[in-house]
Amino acid sequence: MKKVEAYIRHEAFEPIRADLLELGFPSLTISEVKGSGRQKGVTERYRGAELTNYLRPKVKLECVVSSTDVQSIVDTILKHARTGAVGDGKVFVMPVDEAFRVRTGEAGEEVLQAHPGAVAPA
Repeated sequence: MKKVEAYIRHEAFEPIRADLLELGFPSLTISEVKGSGRQKGVTERYRGAELTNYLRPKVKLECVVSSTDVQSIVDTILKHARTGAVGDGKVFVMPVDEAFRVRTGEAGEEVLQAHPGAVAPA
């Protein structure tokens, strides 16, 4: 099992979510985050003072999937998130030792079941 964690621009999220749903991966965790990287800060004027904000808003997308599904998840994220500009984001893949379903106590890859034939809601 692997955890895929991606930091992406807000506008890239919806196309990624739709493609992952069509592929049968509807289970995602999303967080609004801020961070800094290679991209420069944005300087704004407020009441005569210049303020530079180095923390840029991003979406943090997380999902735990079977090791065999990692490449299709990463490819989908890269397909929609890559603009070629600084600030497109990052994708990390980490090992997951164990997973448990709280409701039933099931353990292992059974809790990660992809949903074959999942259809995006209209």
